[in-house]
Formats: sequence, C-alpha cells, structure tokens
Amino acid sequence: MSHDRPNLLPAVRSFLSSPKQLLIDGEWVDAKDGKTFATIDPATEEVLVQVAQASTVDIDRAVVAARNAFESPSPWSRMTPRDRSHLLWRIGDLIDASAEEFAQLESLDNGKSLASARGDVGVAAELFRYFAGWATKMEGTSIPMSVPGREFHAYTRREAIGVVAGIVPWNFPLTMAAFKIVPAITAGNTVVLKPAEQTPLTALRLGQLLLEAGVPAGVVNVVPGYGDAGAALVDHAGVDKVAFTGSTEVGKKIAAGASKNLKKVSLELGGKAPNIIFADADLDAAIAGAALAGYFNEGQCCVNGSRLYVQRSVFDQVIDGVAAAASAITVGNGFDDATTMGPLVSQEQHEKVMGYVRGAISDGATINAGSADRALAKGYFFSPTLITGVTEQMAIQTDEIFGPVVTAIPFDTEDEVVAAANNTVYGLAAGVWSKDLGTAHRVGSKLRAGTVWLNTWHADDVTLPRGGFKQSGWGRELGSFGLDDYTELKTVIAELR
Repeated sequence: MSHDRPNLLPAVRSFLSSPKQLLIDGEWVDAKDGKTFATIDPATEEVLVQVAQASTVDIDRAVVAARNAFESPSPWSRMTPRDRSHLLWRIGDLIDASAEEFAQLESLDNGKSLASARGDVGVAAELFRYFAGWATKMEGTSIPMSVPGREFHAYTRREAIGVVAGIVPWNFPLTMAAFKIVPAITAGNTVVLKPAEQTPLTALRLGQLLLEAGVPAGVVNVVPGYGDAGAALVDHAGVDKVAFTGSTEVGKKIAAGASKNLKKVSLELGGKAPNIIFADADLDAAIAGAALAGYFNEGQCCVNGSRLYVQRSVFDQVIDGVAAAASAITVGNGFDDATTMGPLVSQEQHEKVMGYVRGAISDGATINAGSADRALAKGYFFSPTLITGVTEQMAIQTDEIFGPVVTAIPFDTEDEVVAAANNTVYGLAAGVWSKDLGTAHRVGSKLRAGTVWLNTWHADDVTLPRGGFKQSGWGRELGSFGLDDYTELKTVIAELR
C-alpha cells in the first residue's frame, strides 16, 4: 500500500489501515458480494487501499435505508429546522478540526497539491455553515384568491423531495460531495452518495464525521462503486431526485434513465470555457488570469478557461506571457511544498490528455509551452501546455479535455470573437478582459454561459449560484437558489366559512 510517507498524520495512517466499507443505515458494512476495488495514488501509481465495491444489491439496501430515515415518524423527520441548522454548523466545525487529515487524504487520492486540497476542505466546511443559515429560512408565501362570494386562505410550502442520489466526480471529491449532501439535508431530504471510483476516500471519511456529528442513521449513506452502481441509483424507483456532476455524456444517460419514472434531475456537466482578452486589457493581469483559468486544479475543472481568444495586436505578447507562466509551474508530488501542479487523476485521464495534444500536433497545431509526453517517469504527470495554430474544427478546440491544456486563437473584432466563443455545445463559464467596463459588460452579456467573469477568473463564493447553459447542465447549485432543486413547492388552499 502507498501510505508509508513519513509526513502522514497518524490519523491518516489509521484511516488508511482500516477496512474501507460502505456506509448504509448508520453502519459500516462490506459489499454483499464481498467485492472490493483498488484506489490508486496518481503520483506513485501504487495502490492506496482496497475499498468495498457497491453492487445493485447494496444500492437497494442504501436506498431503503434512506427512505426509512426520511419517512415519518423517523428521528430525522421529527428534527426541527433549528436542530438541522445546529447540526450543519457542527459538521462544518468538525471538518475544520480535521482539515489537515482531509487535505492529506484528498492529495493522496486525487493527486492535487496539499495547498490546493486545504482550500477545498475550507470550502466544504463553509458550505455546511452557509446552508446552516438556510435551514430555518425555507419560507412559503400567502397568495390572495379572487372567487366571488367565497373566501379562501391560500399559501405555499417548501417541502423536502425525499431520497436524493448524489453522484459526484473525482476532480473536487470532498467539495462535490458537500455540494450534494449539504443542500439536500438542509431541506430535510436523505441522501445516497456515490463518490467517483477514482477518489472515494474523503467521502468515506466524511461519512464517519457525519455519524460523529449526530446525523441519524440512514440520512446519509456512502456507496463507492463503478458506473453500474450509479446506474442502479438512477434506475431505482425509491430515489426521488438525482443530483449529478460530471461529463455531458454521462449526464445525458442519467437524464434518459431518470425519465423512466420522471424523478427529478439536476446536472452540472461539461464545459469548454472561452476566455477573451481585448487589446486594452491590463495585460499583466490578463496573462496571469489566463494561466490560472487554464491550469487551475491540473486543468481538471469544468469552468476552466481552456479556449483563449486574444485580440490580434497583442496576441504574441499574451502568448509569450502565458507560455512563461506555464513553464514556471512546478509539476510534482502534491506532498512536496514546491509543487504547484500535481498529477492527473488516473492513467485513463493521462492517456486521454496526451492523445488530444498529439492529435492536435498531427493536425498542424504548435506547442508553445508544455509537451505531448509524460512530465515525469512515474506518476500521471502532465506539463501545463499552450497550443496555437488551432482551428475551430479541431477536436482539441471543440472537446472538453479536462487537463492542463489551453488553445489560443487571435481575433480582430468583437462580433467575431463573440460568435466564436458561443460556437460550442457547452455553456458553463466564460470570461472577458478589458479596461473598458462598457466592453466587458457588453460582451459578457452576449456570452451564453452560466458564469461570466470580467477581469478575473475563478473568483467564487458559496453564496453564488452555479450551473450551465446548453449542454452544460440543468438547474443551479449553491447560493439561495441552491435549495430550489432540493424542494417541492406545495400549494395549500383552505376555504374559510
């Protein structure tokens, strides 16, 4: 097992040395068929630990547990909004108290640097605290009715949907788990969480912490597994809603599967964000922003600015600057303090990214920074790469690569770049750089994306809604909007006699 590093916390060593089971109905249990799978350290390509692999039978057990926990008169159904608020806040504090443990587990399992993982843990803790405030503020409205000769009192209620299946990706494992669990339980739902098979560890550790905090049995169940486990959740008649973050391809399958019984679905899917730099921008800030937009989280982020458009008069200057910024990034093991970019998450992802870059070179594109080859002899490392000489028809320009690869194309006019930026099936994020605020806001309003950054990138807060246009998804997460997709709106009408 790959957990003999001298700087591992004792708590992390202990966690890795214990069996990794499924959390179902408040108990840690083996898969019914006894199957396990290996989770791999992407920096060393070595096995970290074996994890119980949920089958369709285990998914059914978890859904039944979640249903029983949801239905009255269960302890969860009797918990008041104020009690849920206090519970959520307590969980946030417990995450903070174990922050370094979570960060080390995330870095081991995902590969990202410890500094980046610490930031993710902080966001997860803050999500619990932010939504703690919403637990007591799920309000309805009274609505006047106009019926001659009769008098009514009509009002609305926001109520929990029921059992929520949360299916999350591997790029921000803990944060994405919180994205699904927190709004769901804030509204009074119960959850069956399936973490990505590449990165199950922090979800399992979070399950331990939820029990420690006092979350009743069955309210949150954690079932690591492969695609068949996710499909079983989508197909299960006992699931009332599916909340998924991941690829557009899988999102379409989930939407189709959920249509069998019309369960509710929210989807945060792929992106291929355009990042537009006008000649009048603060170029130092824009260059730094373009590097952050493209290479953040090893490029494994759905809102990364992977399509760079630069006005022709400053194109060469910006390309030189971004290339220099890419070359200055230190690729290495996430536990090394000097590392600013860890490995890609898996061999499959590593080969995928290499394949796209090699394909672009074959099509006539030019590498200005980075390489089409492995960055290090061992581990799934890939250098931050900048490519010019691409066309809008190349796969590297149209497809979501999910790696540290940025393509750059010059443009001349505003209308030209807006048309190019919107020429994609995706619509998750976009960005504009210009000192002219009129230009920035005007162009920003024309971009078809759920989030548009002006003279910045990756500025974010748990108070802000996120989601996509077009094939980047359905619904919104976080902020005051984040509860809407986890509640039903009920209308109540009483005749007053």
